[in-house]
Amino acid sequence: MGERLYKTHCANCHMDGGEGLGALIPPLAGSDYLVSNRERLACIIRYGLKDTIVVNGKTYAEQMLGNDKLNDIQVTNVVNFMLQSWGNKQEPVTFEEVKASLSKCR
Repeated sequence: MGERLYKTHCANCHMDGGEGLGALIPPLAGSDYLVSNRERLACIIRYGLKDTIVVNGKTYAEQMLGNDKLNDIQVTNVVNFMLQSWGNKQEPVTFEEVKASLSKCR
C-alpha cells in the first residue's frame, strides 16, 4: 500500500526511484534527512514543507505541498515505504508514532 500511495502522491516530484529532481526536489533514496528527521516525516507528508533543508550536503528551498487527504494509516504506509526503499534500511515507524507526531505538528 505504501508503494502505491507513494507512486500516486509523491513520485511526480521525488521520482519513482526516490532520486529527486536535480537541485529542485531532494532525493529520498539514501537520504540522510530521512534518518535525522524521522519524527517530522509524517508532518511533512500531511502538511508540506516551507523550510530550506539540507539533504546529503545539498540545500533545497523549493516548497513541498502537503497532502491532507491521506489518513493516518496511509501516512504511516508512505513513511515506511520511504524508510525501507531505494537502499534505505531504517526501522519502520508504528501507527502510534505517526499519530503522536501528527498531533504535535501544525
